[in-house]
Amino acid sequence: MKWGGRWAILFCAALALSFGQSYPDKLPNDHPAIQYAKGPFDDPIARLQRKIESGAVQLEYREGGLGYLPSALEHLGVNVDSQALVFSKTSFQASKISPRNPRAIYFADDVAVGWVRGGDGLELAGLDPKQGVVFYTLGAPSSNNTPGRPVIERRDVCLQCHQGPSTLGVPGMFIGSVYPDSSGMPSRQGAIVTDHRTAFEDRWGGWYVNAASGEQRDRANSIAPDPAEPETLANEGKQNLPNLAHQFSAAGYLAPVSDIVALMTFEHQTQMINFITRLGWESRIAAAGGEAQIQTDVNALVAYMLFSDEAPLKQPVEGVSTFRTTFPERGPRDKQGRSLRDFDLKTRLFRYPLTYMIYSPAFDALPGAIRERVYRKLYDALVSKTDGHAIIEIVADTKPGLPAYWHR
Repeated sequence: MKWGGRWAILFCAALALSFGQSYPDKLPNDHPAIQYAKGPFDDPIARLQRKIESGAVQLEYREGGLGYLPSALEHLGVNVDSQALVFSKTSFQASKISPRNPRAIYFADDVAVGWVRGGDGLELAGLDPKQGVVFYTLGAPSSNNTPGRPVIERRDVCLQCHQGPSTLGVPGMFIGSVYPDSSGMPSRQGAIVTDHRTAFEDRWGGWYVNAASGEQRDRANSIAPDPAEPETLANEGKQNLPNLAHQFSAAGYLAPVSDIVALMTFEHQTQMINFITRLGWESRIAAAGGEAQIQTDVNALVAYMLFSDEAPLKQPVEGVSTFRTTFPERGPRDKQGRSLRDFDLKTRLFRYPLTYMIYSPAFDALPGAIRERVYRKLYDALVSKTDGHAIIEIVADTKPGLPAYWHR
């Protein structure tokens, strides 16, 4: 099985040359307090691997191109309705990705799965509570592995792209917005990392997006056909697409859509994880006597958790899958039935602007004293916000281990 390093290096170089954003320095993986390469890891992929090796789990291999994808999603607790499709050549399997053959990405709170039609296997990323995101591949059956007993391999080579400016200097995931040509190759200019703070018009270059979003323009569903003008997208008629039938054939995919609500949620989640991981790493480095900017990272984490710089929606958005329903159903809900997972989608992403990732094991893995500083700053900020009282009530009802002042 070949996972091409040349393509990864090519795209990393293209993206790194075009950042207009400012990001923290890369933290050292090999610092004695971190030792990222050594593990051990307790992310969803590592746990699945141990179950496969013990015989407790057998993955079903489906012929026709899907391979282990449906079974892996089921065992990892990932819904098909989270599917987002990216057609820019921004993956190890770049040679097989194009506007006619986009890569499918699926996600839950602590895991993401990438699949390419006609590709060599699955790209996997799992969130370890202490170490951040860990990368793996799951190959197709070969002479060395049989259906039901696949080989899952760590892929630290992924850090060529997935640790640096785009991930706040720690191993992580990100959503990139590029200017792709007709083959899906991204331009060396104009690429950015996007999240809930990014202006709508700059998002999703190189992605397919199904949505009803009014007159709000974005980069989705479009290519730059003229090599002489690599940052000019042919986007006429590419907005508000209810389906993608005219863009590519969805034969062989688990779903024919790339839902805007799922993509906006994943966009928020990727950088949220990176903020949490960075603060955790900085805290451990500082505890070992190293230099760290803890308060700066606490402030940045809290601001992002509260959606402080969220780019407002100028018009409501609507998705096309069941994600808008199934994601809030995961809860938890307070005594009044409210949840941090409830969507707004009229002027902002969520009804109650405090991230649902406050429930994640990664947040709980922050050192106790650091987590207390985050709680204090969150609480003080919420007291003065319009929705702050409701958010405090939701968290007080649903989050164990809160400081006593949250229950006043």
